[in-house]
Amino acid sequence: MKSEGAYRTITEVAELLQVQPSVLRFWETQFKQIKPLKRMGRRYYQAEDVVLLARIRDYLYKDFLTIKGVQKRLKSGEESDLIQPDTVEQKAQDAFIQEITDIKNDLAEYL
Repeated sequence: MKSEGAYRTITEVAELLQVQPSVLRFWETQFKQIKPLKRMGRRYYQAEDVVLLARIRDYLYKDFLTIKGVQKRLKSGEESDLIQPDTVEQKAQDAFIQEITDIKNDLAEYL
């Protein structure tokens, strides 16, 4: 497992949040709070960035807020209920374990 301060690429974050990298780049244009480190044209996200992106995703896809609604909520400080980085990491690990288990079960059926 990566250390908490480790940087993640846009591809890793996109897979973790189950969105396309282009969505993350678009969100970056809409939300000033998203500030990935950019080196040689590549984006690198810290754990805090991933937590913020997860919250934005949830506001948009689960709470069905508009971009403006999310901007307003973030600006007003209503995002105090952010999920913790450990929770994001745990969800990623759980998804990975489930995927491996499914593959194992599929292979077992073929044998």
